Amino acid sequence: MEMLQIIGLGFVVMLLSLIIKQQRPELAVQLSLTLATVIFLLVLSKISVVLNLFRDLAEKANISQMYLNTILKIIGIAYITEFGAQVCRDANEGAIASKIEFAGKVLVMVMAIPIIALVLDTIVKLMP
Repeated sequence: MEMLQIIGLGFVVMLLSLIIKQQRPELAVQLSLTLATVIFLLVLSKISVVLNLFRDLAEKANISQMYLNTILKIIGIAYITEFGAQVCRDANEGAIASKIEFAGKVLVMVMAIPIIALVLDTIVKLMP
């Protein structure tokens, strides 16, 4: 049901934006940014449920909290990067969106180093 509300809100803002864009394009961008913020805040409350589930599963599987936190940070970086890039694209700033995506990819790669090292260490231990 919440998704229908978000889609409905998106359609209303889209129509308003199309109407306003002809007269005041800067207001259309602000309207789009406001919608992006509202949607982000609506979805943010649902993330805690997923985080708690991941923590419970990691505990049951005996996975170090450090690795779980790293994976969750990587997922967060990916989502926030995509969100930021799409907001920039909505404002017709494709070049800035590309730079945000590049920075997100670099940060994900840096954050993944401990996990990659663990996987490689495990592979080396398994080889005779």
